[in-house]
Amino acid sequence: MGLPRLDNGPARRLFMQRHALLEPPSGGAKSGGAKGAELLQLITRLGFVQLDSINTVARAHDVILYSRRASYRPKHLQDLYHAGGALFEHWTHDAAMIPMAFYPQWHLRFQRDEALLRKRWRNWRRDGFEAQFATVLNHIRDHGVVSSSDLGKDEKKSSGGWWDWHPSKTALEYLWRTGALTVVGRTGFQKRYDLTERVIEEALHAPSQPLDPAPTIEWLCNNALDRLGFATSGELAAFWDTASAAETRAWCQQAKARGEIEEIEVEAADGALRRHFARPGLREAAAELGSAPGRIRLLSPFDPMLRDRKRAERLFGFHYRIEVFTPAPKRQYGYYVFPLIEGQRLVGRIDMKADRPADLLRVTALWPERRVTFSPARVKRLEAELERVARFAGLDRVEFADGWLRDAL
Repeated sequence: MGLPRLDNGPARRLFMQRHALLEPPSGGAKSGGAKGAELLQLITRLGFVQLDSINTVARAHDVILYSRRASYRPKHLQDLYHAGGALFEHWTHDAAMIPMAFYPQWHLRFQRDEALLRKRWRNWRRDGFEAQFATVLNHIRDHGVVSSSDLGKDEKKSSGGWWDWHPSKTALEYLWRTGALTVVGRTGFQKRYDLTERVIEEALHAPSQPLDPAPTIEWLCNNALDRLGFATSGELAAFWDTASAAETRAWCQQAKARGEIEEIEVEAADGALRRHFARPGLREAAAELGSAPGRIRLLSPFDPMLRDRKRAERLFGFHYRIEVFTPAPKRQYGYYVFPLIEGQRLVGRIDMKADRPADLLRVTALWPERRVTFSPARVKRLEAELERVARFAGLDRVEFADGWLRDAL
């Protein structure tokens, strides 16, 4: 007898539901509000919101939240962050805003990064950064919050490559990544740091005794699975990017033996079957989910539904790669192209940019997915969404370039 099977349609809906994309984005009782406690609840549900500095229309974290709550505005996240105690900034697979309730689970990350980053950054010719630890900590203790521009003014930066950091900047980042410092905000996109002991409440501080990794691994795996719905052990490891592949494999076997999870087969967009772990009863829960909203929505390239590019391609048949670091002549689409979702299908990708001096959202090109036709009705739905995006970005109107609707590639 084969494994239980989750068909592709229910799998898509379940994955969208776990990523808060199955309910209408317009707010109200079904989806929730866009600020304060309701915004924190949304971020907790997602697990974290990735930060990114690129701002062609709006920053990634803001687009991620807007896609789920159309009344969201960047000020709402800033208010939640600066209100104190609700969020902290650190790393998962990348820099992210994370609920403060999760802070104790980051002690293992701090501990592991101490050795990992010290070795890695030495190899990247960050010579001298370790000698700055005491100086940086004493300066912050005596003078308060700093940014990297406040330190190391007489220090020589490296000659090209790896962010061109001076030793004090590298020390700041290392002390933050290993828990001695906490980011308390940003000026523009430049981080400001303070001593963790002055920012994080004492009850959340690291224990004085050596840390047992087992409870954290248990938390990481359980919480990753609950947010993904179904996952391979490798996908569980990648979600928070703290537990190793070997640790998540061992957890899966132990949890399966305890009856907490089971193996199922999940159907991909092309009909292929792949084994995943899931909670018992998941297939029944997926079968009860309603349909996805028909409204076209913009997704950030860093949306949690898309950050695992291979998983998104398997489930939705949508191949996506960001081309920011691809030389312009070699780009297939564009510098920063936004995926578009309609219902439970990814229907295209759009290249557009805010022209703030002209108060315009300029649309350069849209490429439909194969077997997706942008009929007049669909174009009208797209125009309605782009008008909403323009208002979200603080722009007056949308302007389409000649020949903006391209053929599928």
